[in-house]
Amino acid sequence: MTPEPKPTVFIIDDDGSVREALEDLFQSIGMRVFAFGSTHAFLQSQRPDAPGCIVLDIRLPGQSGMEFQRVVAEANVALPIIFISGHGDIPMSVQAMKSGAVEFLTKPLREQQLLDAVQAALELDRTRRLDDHVTSKLRERYQSLTAREREVLALVITGLPNKQTAAALSLMEATVKVHRSQLTRKMGARSVIELVRMADKLGLSGAET
Repeated sequence: MTPEPKPTVFIIDDDGSVREALEDLFQSIGMRVFAFGSTHAFLQSQRPDAPGCIVLDIRLPGQSGMEFQRVVAEANVALPIIFISGHGDIPMSVQAMKSGAVEFLTKPLREQQLLDAVQAALELDRTRRLDDHVTSKLRERYQSLTAREREVLALVITGLPNKQTAAALSLMEATVKVHRSQLTRKMGARSVIELVRMADKLGLSGAET
């Protein structure tokens, strides 16, 4: 089994002393760390293909942390964000959490609280990466289906029996059974319920499949 890539923490803070202290903290527990003085520098960087999260100062020169949260969402950068702030701004923290932040911590930071938040964020990213991998494999399987198999699948996942499926597609019932057996094998499904779950994960409905 391939070992998991070393988890990565991205620090974005314009205060060099804060960046250095956080780098030392995360490296001390075996994490890979990349530190940036601005959101622009982060966006220009090459990011490793590994579970990760962002520790982000909410108040930055130029683009604020809140604005950056919107930018990364629009850019499909799915890394979980932990906000850090020198101010206990409750409305801002509520807004950040509603927008998907994992945690909102105020300075001076408590090391264990920050480490716990980072571990929670990394676990979220591991789950997301695994889900993306599963969906990608399902998409490959779906792409391997013939046009006719996709038509049969679209009706099968609505619960339509073979006889009605055959009538809807102007096919022999025996032909539908063959297509159904083939598509089930290609998709790696063991039941109709599994086919329905797979189609749902792919964002397919009976009409769209």
